[in-house]
Amino acid sequence: MSLPAERAAGESAADLSLGERSAAHLWGHFARHGDAIRPPVIIRGEGMRIFDDRGRSYLDGLAGLFVVQVGHGRVELAEAAARQAKDLAFFPLWSYATPPAIELAERLAAYAPGDLNRVFFTTGGGEAVESAWKLAKHYFKLTGKPGKHKVISRSIAYHGTPQGALAITGVPALKEPFEPLTPGAFRVPNTNLYRAPDPFGTGDLAADPKKFGRWAADRIAEAIEFEGPDTVAAVFLEPVQNAGGCFPPPPGYFERVREICDEYDVLLVSDEVICAFGRIGSMFACTDFGYVPDIITCAKGMTSGYSPIGAMIATDRLFEPFRDGTTSFPHGYTFGGHPVSAAVALANLDIFEREALNDHVKHNAAAFRATLDRLHDLPIVGDVRGAGYFYGIELVKDKATKETFTTAESERILRGFLSTALFDAGLYCRADDRGDPVVQLAPPLIAGQAEFDEMEHILRSVLTQAYTLL
Repeated sequence: MSLPAERAAGESAADLSLGERSAAHLWGHFARHGDAIRPPVIIRGEGMRIFDDRGRSYLDGLAGLFVVQVGHGRVELAEAAARQAKDLAFFPLWSYATPPAIELAERLAAYAPGDLNRVFFTTGGGEAVESAWKLAKHYFKLTGKPGKHKVISRSIAYHGTPQGALAITGVPALKEPFEPLTPGAFRVPNTNLYRAPDPFGTGDLAADPKKFGRWAADRIAEAIEFEGPDTVAAVFLEPVQNAGGCFPPPPGYFERVREICDEYDVLLVSDEVICAFGRIGSMFACTDFGYVPDIITCAKGMTSGYSPIGAMIATDRLFEPFRDGTTSFPHGYTFGGHPVSAAVALANLDIFEREALNDHVKHNAAAFRATLDRLHDLPIVGDVRGAGYFYGIELVKDKATKETFTTAESERILRGFLSTALFDAGLYCRADDRGDPVVQLAPPLIAGQAEFDEMEHILRSVLTQAYTLL
């Protein structure tokens, strides 16, 4: 049946609401569907707010999906797209170049640390991760180490949905339906200090963040040794891990990881699909945490979502084997580096610089944290963690023991209540249980204290109600 079952005989699609029409043909991403499910329909955005088809306004506490850095309704970004489309709406980068792609590659290389000067464009973050793994394998084949093909990532980490990126992802529930996956991906512990393990029976890791960071980094060395250094090509790490609820790196963590990768000739990939473009405070978050990777993957905030684009940025060393005039990297995407998207990205980066958005995040990050920290007095709030404008609030049944929800309780509290209740209260954010249950916040980078207070007020009210349901 092509239209909802409740459609009356002779009734046209125009007679149905947008929500009803969406049920007929639109297949939502990571979404549940059923006869009684009608997704909210968002029709407009302005600044920090989004508006639905019923005329209601909501504070965007997630920047769309960690994307809309400069806020909604920026007419100059739409105008940049229109100008470029009039001159050249499309041409591929398959042995050709376009002015917007050239300029954007120059711009990204200038922002990136070290000698990360080679930009390979994709249409999104998952494709950027896929490209990075393929480059790592190809690079080592070209440089006489053909056995180096495996990758290491962290438990619960999300790195995308293409088959290669999905294998790197550390969320079992997302992978099981699509097995068997691309072989060669292995997991190590993440940097969740709130639930730090106690391998020595002394509790010292949770009490000493720097020691915990060293312990977590050394698990990467342990995995490389176990798999065999001659088989491991790359380590994929987010600066702040998203899935599981915003795990920042402990002090010294990335310094030690860089040492390990250098020791074993393993590439360090900084997956910054979420963390780049001001989310933590710099154009690239590896700069915020003081390390220089071999590859950066990025997407989301590059255009603030006004047009799709992603990129893999590699060092000159990784590009060198492809400079001989005959060797190519046999990989690409039709719409990678699309000229319209590249033009929008350039205009978006102009806004970043003109309005000093990175400085704005750095200046206000402490206030954002302090505002969210007020929620610690709620019995359901176990931990508040993150960095910059990227935070997770972990929810617990028992604050003293850190007892988490059962699967049934998580279904009832997060999906059955919180997601809808927060939205109905006027806040768009994310209730997530890919690890322990969390509420995630990542507002547009234009947010200030007024928006922080509004988020805290809504969260306080709804989380108080949620606790009564346990």
